[in-house]
Amino acid sequence: MYQLTWVCKSSRARLVHLGIGIRPPLLRPLPSRLLATDALEPPKPSKSRPQIPTEPLPRSRLLSRILLVAKYSGLVAFSSTFGILLLGAGIFIHDAFTYTNKDVHRVPVLPLALHPEQGGPKNLPIVRALVDDVEDDEAKKLLDKPKLVIVGGGWGAVSVLQTLSLGDWHVTVVSPETFTTFTPLLPSAAVGTVQVRSLVEPLRKIVARLRGHFVDAKAIDIVMSERLLELETVTSTGESQRIYLPYDKLIIACGSTSSTHGIQGLEHCFQLKTISDAQAIRRRILDNFETASLPTTTPEERKRLLSFVVCGGGPTGVETAAEIYDFCQEDIVNYYPKICREEVSIHVIQSREHILNTYSEAISKYAEEKFRRDNVDLVTSARVGAVHPDHVVYTVRSPDGTVTTHEIPTNFVLWSTGIAMNPFTRRVSALLPNQVHKKAIEVDAHLRVKGAPLGDVYAIGDCATIETSVVSHLLELVDEADKNKDGKIDFDEFDFMVARIKHRIPMAESQLQKVRTLFDLYDSDADNSLSLNELCKLLEEIGNKITALPATAQVASQQGKYLGKKLNQLAKKREVLEVNGIHDLDEAVSRPFRYTHLGSLAYIGNAAVFDLGNLSFMGGLIAMYAWRSVYWSEQVSARTRFLLMMDWIIRGVWGRDLSRL
Repeated sequence: MYQLTWVCKSSRARLVHLGIGIRPPLLRPLPSRLLATDALEPPKPSKSRPQIPTEPLPRSRLLSRILLVAKYSGLVAFSSTFGILLLGAGIFIHDAFTYTNKDVHRVPVLPLALHPEQGGPKNLPIVRALVDDVEDDEAKKLLDKPKLVIVGGGWGAVSVLQTLSLGDWHVTVVSPETFTTFTPLLPSAAVGTVQVRSLVEPLRKIVARLRGHFVDAKAIDIVMSERLLELETVTSTGESQRIYLPYDKLIIACGSTSSTHGIQGLEHCFQLKTISDAQAIRRRILDNFETASLPTTTPEERKRLLSFVVCGGGPTGVETAAEIYDFCQEDIVNYYPKICREEVSIHVIQSREHILNTYSEAISKYAEEKFRRDNVDLVTSARVGAVHPDHVVYTVRSPDGTVTTHEIPTNFVLWSTGIAMNPFTRRVSALLPNQVHKKAIEVDAHLRVKGAPLGDVYAIGDCATIETSVVSHLLELVDEADKNKDGKIDFDEFDFMVARIKHRIPMAESQLQKVRTLFDLYDSDADNSLSLNELCKLLEEIGNKITALPATAQVASQQGKYLGKKLNQLAKKREVLEVNGIHDLDEAVSRPFRYTHLGSLAYIGNAAVFDLGNLSFMGGLIAMYAWRSVYWSEQVSARTRFLLMMDWIIRGVWGRDLSRL
């Protein structure tokens, strides 16, 4: 028998490539001692002959990828774990160093701060010095700086504080609340989606960057001739006390109140403007559900307790209705008797034809369709007649003009229908003869209060409105434009007048695009000139077409930033301007305020809508997370951002807090 040794072609080719010679097949006799079965087995390796190396089988692509993913996943997990441990150790170390004793002794205080002098029209204490004016060297440097007093702690006031430069002004903030509130998320706080602590930031922490001061008081009156602000404080015994606070510049940013429209029974309604309002609403909602869960509650009473009425179809009203709906869908149905969820009814009463009427038409229709799918009762073209303790009366006008009266039994009514002056802004408006606006203090394009001493008093936010009347400047404009003093305005003079109008009232620009067309339209006698009567009619109609800025947080924030930058420039250039005899310092250092609309957004129940001017965006969860991202980025501090993120995570994992505190 012979043993056949052979090499396959592929193996031979590889060996030749490696430079190993291949001998031809060999025939040799088999040893006689081998059995037949042994002859079939492969030969054992010989020590005298080199063995041909065998290649390992190639690893599958899927297995390679699995091993690669496992490798890098392990690295990421290890890095994440190590980072978390390192972060935790850093937090504990930082926390340990916060427990230190800071000795404070022999703090200097000005005698005038402890014993203020009496004066002013009402002979009240005049606080010309505060107890922390000279407590350290940095505070002493600001003692001789101009006194800037800010009334209020809302969006406008905080934007001013965040924009001002350190060292230019002696800043004092006056507010009855010791914190600022992120008001757009108050509807979420009203049902426990977020906690109220996540929406507030202490004003003392914000003003500390400027080494400023905070006075817990309420502004009552003002003496503009002596630059004195009258405040009402509360003593340790609970009694009210009034004092004067001097100022060099005053910024009024104290917000507004809800408009009543003369409706009776509004004392039975809730508003949603402050943290206290959100807490009261949350208690009432939980009280209603707890009472409705009792076996002794009648079916009629249960329906009344679980009927929620929202008066007003603006962003606040719509978002509150959406939050109540989410609260019922996600929490009430899980932890309360299911009959409670079945009996819940949500009603939105709107005086206009559509909710969110200041948004685009597509957004209004989308929100209305979303509410109808959620069985939220929308009552449009209706007016509330009266609010009673146990029901709401409203009227609806049909297309044919007939008016019908309806009632809704309820134990919860939210009033959110426009704004009105608070007592302090009403007092300021009453002191000035040319303040004719009924809802806010009227200011010029530089945000200066009209009628007040030039450059002394500013007003921003909801408590202020920029003038839209052009005809009130008629005589000044004619005096500037009428070069030949003939009492008529030709086209060249009118073109110059248009430029001055745009400078004085920037909001009129959209109405003054086609100058020649306007001139020819109001030149009724075709004499290529405008008489005073023709010009008066033209300016009056332009003013009527100008839309006032909305009372939103976005407007207040932009106004605050504008005013902060202007005050920075005034502090730097004041001496030079005064030496040169320039009296209108605002005009010299800054252009008039121009509002840039960055879009409006609203939450409508696990969905959100965005109105970006020419572009509208609306949708479900993706839009909701975009809405959250915008509000998260607009938070005042990193602390509130962290707390807000944790609240959203807690709601998603464990649901809302149902405790009644």
